[in-house]
Amino acid sequence: MTAFSTTSSAPPIDIGIPAEQRQAIADGLGRVLADSTVLYAKTHGFHWNVTGPMFNTLHLMFMEQYVELWNALDVIAERIRALGHPAPFGGSTYGGLSSIPESQGVPAALAMVRELVEGHEAVARTIRAVFSLADAANDQPTADLLTQRLQIHEKTAWMLRSLLEG
Repeated sequence: MTAFSTTSSAPPIDIGIPAEQRQAIADGLGRVLADSTVLYAKTHGFHWNVTGPMFNTLHLMFMEQYVELWNALDVIAERIRALGHPAPFGGSTYGGLSSIPESQGVPAALAMVRELVEGHEAVARTIRAVFSLADAANDQPTADLLTQRLQIHEKTAWMLRSLLEG
């Protein structure tokens, strides 16, 4: 029978991706996590505060969007952890990492829609920047995650943008 020592450390990560590349990918995913968290909070806040003739449509649409974003946060953070790095957390940390600005006050309904289009497009740009790192490292799980997230953000931006047309 083997005794477990409480002083031993975990073995080093050896998943076929060098430490430097894992660090760069994890840092990039931290930016995706920050953008996604800021966009989640903005979408949820807009859900609470939307008013006007499109209230019901936007209230329900924003709810679907913030729930989807909320569910994505864990997936992104867990990938960072699987790469051997801590997932960033906290408002000031996210504020420093995110490319999405906070809203100033409570915008009118269509201004909310515009801000969310811009937010989803910002996340898409962040994802594209990280994708090249994952691709260069032959990191298929991260590339798959980023591809899925990219598809969702581009589709959501398109759907929101369609409300502003005409």
